[in-house]
Amino acid sequence: MPYQIKLETFEGPLDLLLHLIEKEEMDIYDIQISVITEQYLEYIRTMQSLKLDITSEFLVMASTLLAIKSKMLLPVRNEDEFEPIMDMDYEEDPREELVQRLLEYKKYKQLSIILKEKEIERSQLYTRPMIDLSLYRVEQESNPVEGINLYHLIDAFQKALKKYSYRDPITKIEREEISVHDRMIEIMELVEDEGILFFSKIISLGNSKSDIVVTFLSILELMKQKKIICVQSVNFDEIVIHYNDEREDAHGLQ
Repeated sequence: MPYQIKLETFEGPLDLLLHLIEKEEMDIYDIQISVITEQYLEYIRTMQSLKLDITSEFLVMASTLLAIKSKMLLPVRNEDEFEPIMDMDYEEDPREELVQRLLEYKKYKQLSIILKEKEIERSQLYTRPMIDLSLYRVEQESNPVEGINLYHLIDAFQKALKKYSYRDPITKIEREEISVHDRMIEIMELVEDEGILFFSKIISLGNSKSDIVVTFLSILELMKQKKIICVQSVNFDEIVIHYNDEREDAHGLQ
């Protein structure tokens, strides 16, 4: 059976569209449909290559974007051949409905963040007299991948494929395929020896697309097992990989 990893981080196609719009620094009222559609389809193809489950909502949105793109390509009517502007029917922008949906989604997303903050703030209030609760306090384990989501990893994966592209060999030779488990051991040894590693440096070790995919999956599995910690200072910056010293079983790979 092929090795598969599923990450439940997508909140829906609108969430992905907002991510792309913010990434390209576009005005939400003037979306460049051609650019957004191409990047959206590229994300769908990348998720399929990683064997991530894609719900029907993402495919419906892809069809909607293609339909809007087609309408935007239609020729504009010549006003001289029709009645005066005051008698003409208003031609609606094909993007208008999508913009309204994005604005509504963004509004509710911001409200959900505010409500979550209020929930956390309210959870700190107690009506009983103050007592010493230190004996009952449970230390929360820090999130080793805080601030990093699937969007950032897919961005890094796409850049790696473009930067370290390879040519098909003229002569086909047999080569030994490395497993995810063996690549995990190699990564752990590098992290232990050097202390920290850059994500781009580890990806560059792959000589082929399959090697890059195995390395990418190995990093995800090590993060899942909390053997390593990935940190990104700002959005779209280099991802730095640290060895997780707080894990007692950090040397054992599952």
